[in-house]
Amino acid sequence: MTALLAAPALASIGLGHFLVLSAVMFALGLITAATRRSAVAILMGVELILNAAALNFVAFSHYSHGTITGQVFAVFVVVLAAAEATVALAIVLAVFRGFRSVDVTDVGTLKG
Repeated sequence: MTALLAAPALASIGLGHFLVLSAVMFALGLITAATRRSAVAILMGVELILNAAALNFVAFSHYSHGTITGQVFAVFVVVLAAAEATVALAIVLAVFRGFRSVDVTDVGTLKG
């Protein structure tokens, strides 16, 4: 019953709303990746950027009727984000083991 009542409210959400949300997510991710010193925080910023791109893919696919290419690309973005997070966290652990810090400014050279 509540799904029937919520449907007209969702019908007023257009492509522009999704694009604004995606732009905000992208900007927050870019600011996070550019200003943080912790490697984990930088990875979180990169994940926000990838999620913003996936949101764009799905939104454009939803509003171009009859295509699912946006959803397919979004699945690839999610798989890419998972692989990136796995490799990046392994690198962060290796750097922490060698330098006892995940601050990217402390790791000036990779000689160790």
